[in-house]
Amino acid sequence: MRNFFIFLKKDWLAMLGFLGIASMVFIAVFAPILANGRPLFLYENNTINFPFLYFIFAPDTTEIIVEKVFNYLLLLIPTLLPILFIVKSKKIKLYLILAFSILYVIPFFLFSQKLEKTNWRDYSEKLKGNDSFVIFAPVKYGPYENITEPFQKPNSTHLLGTDQIGRDTLSRMIYGARVSLAVGFFATGIALVIGTIVGLTAGYYGGKIDLLLMRCVEIIICFPTFLLLLILMVILMDRNFTQSILIVIAVIGWTGWTGLSRLIRGEVLKQRIMPYIQSAQTAGIPTWRIMLFHLLPNVTGPIMISFTFGVAGAISAESTLSFLGFGVQDPTASWGELMRQAFSDPFTNWHLTLWPGLIIFITVISFNLLGDGIKRFITPK
Repeated sequence: MRNFFIFLKKDWLAMLGFLGIASMVFIAVFAPILANGRPLFLYENNTINFPFLYFIFAPDTTEIIVEKVFNYLLLLIPTLLPILFIVKSKKIKLYLILAFSILYVIPFFLFSQKLEKTNWRDYSEKLKGNDSFVIFAPVKYGPYENITEPFQKPNSTHLLGTDQIGRDTLSRMIYGARVSLAVGFFATGIALVIGTIVGLTAGYYGGKIDLLLMRCVEIIICFPTFLLLLILMVILMDRNFTQSILIVIAVIGWTGWTGLSRLIRGEVLKQRIMPYIQSAQTAGIPTWRIMLFHLLPNVTGPIMISFTFGVAGAISAESTLSFLGFGVQDPTASWGELMRQAFSDPFTNWHLTLWPGLIIFITVISFNLLGDGIKRFITPK
């Protein structure tokens, strides 16, 4: 890992991609700190309050699972960073990481969703001059608040304008990063696990097992992702299933592992005839240990390259599906859904085309640049 970061310093394109990805991850994780209609800090009548904190544990959204995952990371990451850099003992460090990781999970099961009726911006105006102090997020609008006229152009109040029902575009783009990265990482993670297992098994055993698994791969390739997603979305929405992000993740993950499995199979076919594998077999090492501890580490290079490109592809697929109306459903904020709102008149509502399109381009190109950098790092000239 240290050698890779040294390589990044020399490869400015890969470094640019890494910084772009890091920026998107930061925006996604810290979205409630960057854009929120509730105060981050409130001092009133000698009392300190954090009105936004309750909704970290019980977010007011239909996509509650994804929101809770990112809010969990919002609490966990700032806690773990000092531990990683300050604590010297590896044993104590491990115990602290495990303790905080478990501790922060508990509140997410104790708090339930509730309706917030207070208009905190108006409330803060009334508090001025009354020995009180209020701190809002840099963007003091939530992604679901209807606050003004629809289709407003960028102005001093709403820097990127508003959408079709008067919600702040910048706030929705910030929370849209959570949707895109959740689909990108989780869907590609599912594809990575399935593709690695299938590729390792087919490549190592060969023969009839290889033949059977590769025919299954060819069957899965025939599944049309858009049509499958549309069918599942209609069926589950009729049953009042509101987690549309989970449907998108499952479908993209299930249909996106075939190429990776073929790649890993090819690498394993080359590695299994190497002397170190034959020596391990002769020594009587169990098959699962050979596959897990000998073969897998030697094919991680192609896996990491495929993962970065896979995340970029999954983000593009999610944005396309949301633009067509088959992906993440309103009111959940999504970059593709924002672009869809401008479809009727893209030139008049240019702010709903330009900004989401630009951020999709930056995110996808960042993953592609990092993937190219990893490829150059693994296979130097």
